Amino acid sequence: MPETYTHISIILDRTGSMDTIQDDVIGGFNQFLASQQEETGRATLTLVQFDSQDPYEVIHQFAPLEQVAPLSRETYVPRASTPLLDAIGRGIIDLAHRLATMPAGEKPDQVVFVIITDGQENSSREFTKAQVMKLLAEKQEKDKWQFVFLSADLTALDDAIDYGFHAPATISFDKDSQGTAAVFSSLAKNVKRYRSQEAESLVFDEEDRAQQQSEQSRDNRP
Repeated sequence: MPETYTHISIILDRTGSMDTIQDDVIGGFNQFLASQQEETGRATLTLVQFDSQDPYEVIHQFAPLEQVAPLSRETYVPRASTPLLDAIGRGIIDLAHRLATMPAGEKPDQVVFVIITDGQENSSREFTKAQVMKLLAEKQEKDKWQFVFLSADLTALDDAIDYGFHAPATISFDKDSQGTAAVFSSLAKNVKRYRSQEAESLVFDEEDRAQQQSEQSRDNRP
């Protein structure tokens, strides 16, 4: 049986409010990367950072995992505000275009699309909520992409579900060293399970959520 080929796109918030967890995000991403590089099976990675100064900075595009370098304080520098809708919308469209132009035999079998943020949309100029909702619905229902949303802001999670992200694939993380490390570890575990086809979809379980105090606050809100 041929090995499963998975493409992973990560849209990473590097806005100013991420400054307090800059090192934690760097360490968490690098932990995630190392865990995926250890996994068997072919995988490629697209990494995009976003903020209002540069709403869509492509760091890696369809790079084989083994060729992806870790993040550092030089390559991940928080600043400015949050064009979240623009980053999501452009990320989906760019990936869809890339896939449409690839020969059939070279396309990935599975697509994982991850958004990591700590706040709400506040500065998009290109995409509206309605446009993002339409794109999400199409790619989830027709093409079976796995969308994941990680956020340190509970209202941003509500917004994500309103956009069309499936609730089991969203998770809140505590905005500190422990919470950030735990959420990247949860992401790594679940992506590995999906890549190996141990899981049919990418969702967070009770063990993942128990590591985040903010998840308890999320559950207890009226």
